[in-house]
This record gives sequence, structure tokens and C-alpha cells, in this order.
Amino acid sequence: MGARSPSTTSVTAAQSEKARRITRKIDLWLIPLLSLLYLCNGLDRGNLGNAETQGFTHDIGAAPDDLNLAVTVFFVTFVVFQPLSAAAGRWFGPQNWMPAIMFAWGVLTISQAFLNGRASLIATRLLIGAFEAGFYPTAVAYLATFYPPFELAQKLAWFYGQYAIAGAFSGAIAYGIFSIQHPFLKAWQLLFILEGVLTCVFALIAWIWLPAGPGSAWFLTKDEREFAVSRVDSNVYDDGLEPAVGRLAIRDIFETVKDWKIWMVLACNICASVPSTAFSVFLPLVVQGMGYSALQANLMSVPPFVCGAAGLYLFAMSSDRRKDRGYHIVAGILVTLVGLILVLTVPTNRGKYVALCVLLFGSYVPPLLTAAWLSGNTPAPGKRAIVLGVMGLGNLAGAIGSGIYRKEYAPGYRTPLFVTLGFVSAALLGYVSYRETLKAVNRKRADVRRAKTAAECEAEERNVERYADGKWTFVYNL
Repeated sequence: MGARSPSTTSVTAAQSEKARRITRKIDLWLIPLLSLLYLCNGLDRGNLGNAETQGFTHDIGAAPDDLNLAVTVFFVTFVVFQPLSAAAGRWFGPQNWMPAIMFAWGVLTISQAFLNGRASLIATRLLIGAFEAGFYPTAVAYLATFYPPFELAQKLAWFYGQYAIAGAFSGAIAYGIFSIQHPFLKAWQLLFILEGVLTCVFALIAWIWLPAGPGSAWFLTKDEREFAVSRVDSNVYDDGLEPAVGRLAIRDIFETVKDWKIWMVLACNICASVPSTAFSVFLPLVVQGMGYSALQANLMSVPPFVCGAAGLYLFAMSSDRRKDRGYHIVAGILVTLVGLILVLTVPTNRGKYVALCVLLFGSYVPPLLTAAWLSGNTPAPGKRAIVLGVMGLGNLAGAIGSGIYRKEYAPGYRTPLFVTLGFVSAALLGYVSYRETLKAVNRKRADVRRAKTAAECEAEERNVERYADGKWTFVYNL
């Protein structure tokens, strides 16, 4: 038996047509709703920056630096609870867990309209962070049960791209809402109420709409459900997930913790995520520092986020078609570096604004393609869920961003931008090293396989001592 690769398959023309038909149905019935759900996630995570342009902290009796503290504590619970919430999503089922946590953070978003003082602001953001924590890794693991590995990045791009679109949409919504004169509610209160209500409504729709997995997808025929299960994972059972008793094993956790490669790529992901997580909150303030009014800054934050979404979609499409992750991540980081250098060196505000668009064009690429890379390289569904949850620690970048993009550095924010440049440069070196590490592991395993018989390769597939991608028959996607 030859090397087993998660991207290798042999299908007939009829099977290819069936696969395309099933993919189109999943694209139609799942991706739009999941994209809307993640859009709500991004809106509720990043709306503090928009609210602050209208005097949010002043109105609730907090200091301006309390905004940075609120963003920081959000990412504390967001990071701490992400692996736990991802595991809970695996246990309770993504179709149940995602709507439940979404409804909870929607209610908390509404409550932000009625905060009074620093303590209530911090407490609310801690809770929102805890509830939002598990949504992204649970959703990625959920989509991985519907799509083969090298279709996943494009689908995740439509999903994850809503994080960038959320920034644009939030700016557009804020511009519209902040133009409204309400008799007794302030503009930022209307913002929190509207976005929170939308989140709760979509959570209820998702609870009704989402199937447990491809094996129970109501929009597929019985024959299509069986084929959808077989093309993704041979371990998928009737409902598209493992039986309840096998959804998560202690070994999945243990194997994740001891896999040093996971921690290596996590460090890279944290460094690469500093621009996207920081600007999701602070971009309106950075733009405002370029001479725009508070109202204009919210509107002018839209184009850079649109550029971010466009870059994400284009890179993901190319990554899937070329069956490559590592080089595409490196290319995205290089674009981000070019944008950062231009922001720091171009003398005019107009030039800096264009540079921000270049910066965001590349900055959303690494987190998305890292998730797709790890998902395709982790064949065991339980370990995959934990790994994606661990990658949520990459949101420590948000805490870093909130610590460096402080009011004292306004209006130019040069020091924070130089620090961001350092993190992104470290990410570049880290991802190149990570790819070369996987390449070296593949070479070593190829040498082992050449010395083995077909029977020994088959025995390795059944070997319970080495788990999932730990088997020497497994070939890592690069």
C-alpha cells in the first residue's frame, strides 16, 4: 500500500458529477447561513471601535483607556475558552452548540447599550468573549465534515471572509445609525441593540436549519447523503458525525498536546494575526487619525475591509486549485509587510490610506489558510476539533493589538505599526520553517515506506499505537 494522503482520491466521471452536484447543494444551503452567522460574530466582536467614535466610554462613565482594557479582557476569555468550547461543540453537536452560544452573546451585545461604568463594561466583554470563543473552531470542524480537504479553503474563505466583511459592514451600519437622531437613545446604543437583535434572530434560524452532518442533511437525497459521507471521511457515520460516545476521546486531547508541530504553527498564527485582529477594532480610530471626522472615519473604514475580503477569497481559491497552503500563507504575509512598510513611509494621508488597503488585502490570509491546512492534515475528527480549538489561541493577537494601539499613540500610531511589523516579520520566518519541517517529515516517512512491503503498510494503517497523522503512511499536505 502506498502513502496515504488526505488529498488523494480516484473517482469516475459519474462520481465527479455527483460530487459537484452535492457540493453545489451544500454551497447553497449551508455556506450563506454560516457566513451570516460569522458576520454577526465579527460585528459583535468589533463594534466597540465604532461606538467609541461616538463617545461610548465617556457616556458610560469610563476612561478612554478602558476601551483597550475591555478589548484585552474580551480576548482573555475568548482565548481561554476556545479549546473548551470547541470540545463542547464536538460533544453536544455543532448544530446545537453554535446557535446556543450565538444567542447568548447576542443578548449580551444588546445589554451593552445599557452599561454604566467600567466594571459593567469589563464584565460584559468577558462574558461575550467566553460565548464567542467556540464559534469559529466549531464551524470549521463542522464544515470539514461536508467538504474534502482541497475544497475546504474556498468554502472557509466565504465563511471566514465575513470577518473582514464585518469590519466593512460595521462601518457602513455605524455610518447609517450614527446619522439617526433618536429622541432618547444615543447613536452607539442603537448600534448595540440592532446588532444584538440580528444575532439572536439568526441564532434561532440556525437552530432550526443546520443538520448534524452530511449524513442527516435534509437538502440531500438518501443516495447523496451516503456519497457525501463517504467522500469526506471513512469514519463518518449515520448522522455525519461519530456516535455520541466516540465524539471526543481523551487520546484526542493527549495527541494534540504532545504534537510539537501544533505549538509551532500556533506561535506563527499569533504573530500573523496581529494586524487583522487589531484593525477589526481599531481601524476606525486609525483612519480618524488621518484627518477624517468621527462620522467619516466609520465610512472610510469600509474599503480597507473590502480589500481584506477580496484578498482572502483570491488567495483561498488559488490555494485550493494549486493544492498548496504554505506558499500562499507566505505570500499573504509578504503583501501585509508591504502594506505596513508603506503606511510607515508614505508621507501623505491619502497614500497611507491606500497602504492600509494593501495591508488588509494580505492580513486575513494566514489565519484562514492555517485552519484549512491543519484541518486537511488532521484526519481524526476528534483531534481535528481540539487542534482547531487550540488554534483559537491565535486570538491572543487581539490582546496584543489592544495593548499596543493605545490612545497615547494617536493620531499616527507609528509605534504600534512598527511593533506590528515585527510580529508579521516573525510570522514570515515561522511559516517558512513550519513548511520545511513538514516537508522533512514527509521525506523521512517516504524513506520508511520504501523499505516496507505492502502488507507492512496496511498493518501500519491498523496500528493503534500511532494515531492519525502520526502514522508513517500519512503524507502531510504542504
